Amino acid sequence: MIVRPQPITPEQTPQRLDRQARGAKAYQDGLCAEEVVCSACIKVGWTILLKRARTRRGEIDIVMRKGGLICFVEVKKRQTLRGAAECLTLVQQKRLYRAAECLLALYPHWSYEELRFDLIAVDDQNALLWVKDVIRQM
Repeated sequence: MIVRPQPITPEQTPQRLDRQARGAKAYQDGLCAEEVVCSACIKVGWTILLKRARTRRGEIDIVMRKGGLICFVEVKKRQTLRGAAECLTLVQQKRLYRAAECLLALYPHWSYEELRFDLIAVDDQNALLWVKDVIRQM
């Protein structure tokens, strides 16, 4: 019996499998970074309202409250803090803003005096850089 090798499908190419593995690792790294950020925020008095809040207009990694302030947080994980802090694009900022609008409509019972959008960068050693009011600063 002659066994002929089957052709490799596009889903099985080494490049695609490598990209899938990198994507899975990045996803897990992101989840771990979000947990590190949540723990750090809780330690300094923040209350986590939502994690990975999905809306029809986008996702917000963390929504938290401290006093009359509700903060929408984007977590960015990179090798360096600088690399993480510099990667929030204008498109992502607009998505965050629109997703926050949806969440505020979904949770009308949230009372607040101030809203803010922060970026918390996480590096490979889990060091944090907290950039407050990031949308107004950019």
